[in-house]
Amino acid sequence: MAPTRAEPFNDSSALIDFVINQGNGVKGLSEMGLKALPRQYIQPLEERMCMINIKAQESIPIIDMSNPDDPEVVKLICEAASKWGFFQIINHDVPIEVLENVKDATYKFFGLPAEVKNKYSKEHSSSNNVRFGTSFTPQAEKALEWKDYLSLFYVSEEEASALWPLACREQVLDYMRKSEVVIKQLLKMLMKGLNVKEIDETKESLLMGSMRTNLNYYPKCPNPELTVGVGRHSDVSTLTILLQDEIGGLFVRENNGDNWIHVPPIKGSLVINVGDALQIMSNGKYKSVEHRVVANGYNNRISVPIFVNPRPSDMIGPLPELIKDGEKPIYKQVLYSDYVKHFFRKGHDGKKTIAFAEL
Repeated sequence: MAPTRAEPFNDSSALIDFVINQGNGVKGLSEMGLKALPRQYIQPLEERMCMINIKAQESIPIIDMSNPDDPEVVKLICEAASKWGFFQIINHDVPIEVLENVKDATYKFFGLPAEVKNKYSKEHSSSNNVRFGTSFTPQAEKALEWKDYLSLFYVSEEEASALWPLACREQVLDYMRKSEVVIKQLLKMLMKGLNVKEIDETKESLLMGSMRTNLNYYPKCPNPELTVGVGRHSDVSTLTILLQDEIGGLFVRENNGDNWIHVPPIKGSLVINVGDALQIMSNGKYKSVEHRVVANGYNNRISVPIFVNPRPSDMIGPLPELIKDGEKPIYKQVLYSDYVKHFFRKGHDGKKTIAFAEL
């Protein structure tokens, strides 16, 4: 039997007006108590969770960071980045209260009235660096995704103090500051695995010259089996540092396979994944893998990723240390801002973005 569909939004323009133009987001749809999913969110069959193989017994590596200088920890991190592209870290240096505070702040921001959140939308925000939105790229997607977000691109403390929403500003800044130690530890280890002995100022700014933090809100969904929270994609970052709540719903594709693995929430842990920029810079040694988020029929879910990126003006390609000994480059040099624009120009489509940089 075909799924019943939500009557109030048979007209797409009414849905776009309510969700996007008025700033209600999918949170607003969820709170209407709809009995059925609006058709604009119904994903093609091949993108739904019922069509995928879940490997219940598998897990991405969980790595204890209490002694980051231990060669064994370095080895585990580099192996995880090569084989899985994803791992969780525990006993890291980001205090648990910082993580709890940023989760609380995420709920606080999304609890604001629609007209307040809408001040930060593409149409109304005073800066491209602060953006409240919904789905991924609504104008380019065949079906919308069941997610609202606030995206905060860090330029300086002054700009953040002036432009970021008061409901979450200090908590996000604190989360970013405290995470920087861990980010540097991870990059040092990963460079060691590539025989890059030193991260000088130039290399540091190439690896982590810009940062963006997203607050993601996935509200309860009618017919969650028909849609997605986030579709299949890999990140365009160097690394992504993800804080997830206790609800769960993140799935990772097994490298070179068709199986998907759930990433279980572990209190106090951070989920780390390799992004396309690091796959390119490592000449394919470290893998940026597809991941997705399912919609949930019973609970609201939040997550807070920090995307650690090159600067938009950087040229990225295989690191010179890797190709000086005759290793054949598999990627060309590309302007990072061009790569990112290519990613945002289309709906989520798995790993297709990386082809933009292939030789």
